[in-house]
Amino acid sequence: MFKHILIPVDGSELSLRAAKVGIEQAKLTQGKVTALHVISPFRTISYMGTILAATEFAYNEEAKANAERYIEQVKMLADAAGVPFEGVAEFGDEPYDTIVQTCKARQADLIVMGSNGWRGMTRLLLGSETHKVLLRADVPVLVCH
Repeated sequence: MFKHILIPVDGSELSLRAAKVGIEQAKLTQGKVTALHVISPFRTISYMGTILAATEFAYNEEAKANAERYIEQVKMLADAAGVPFEGVAEFGDEPYDTIVQTCKARQADLIVMGSNGWRGMTRLLLGSETHKVLLRADVPVLVCH
């Protein structure tokens, strides 16, 4: 069945619930899990470079610390279940693309993720990362609500 499960996490309660489901599935199939947090790059305006460089450094450090915290939450769940675990944090402009590319690169055979973080008009305008993954992934995607 599924031997390597990719679990994208964003720190939300929904992604943590999805992580629990992914870990349970890995335990049933004696597989392993990889937790992935995609960090959006710092966006800048080209002028005022000196000020923005300091701000970008602070942003990157805080984003990495958040990623470590989110991944550590999943690691604790995997360790408690006795499931082999790996955690990855990647910078990426488009989270869905980073998820799909990481899945391919790490040869995962299932993606387990939360339904979405956006609601209402924002979802209509920006779309759902989960929906984009569903359309582009070459492996099954288990969506958790």
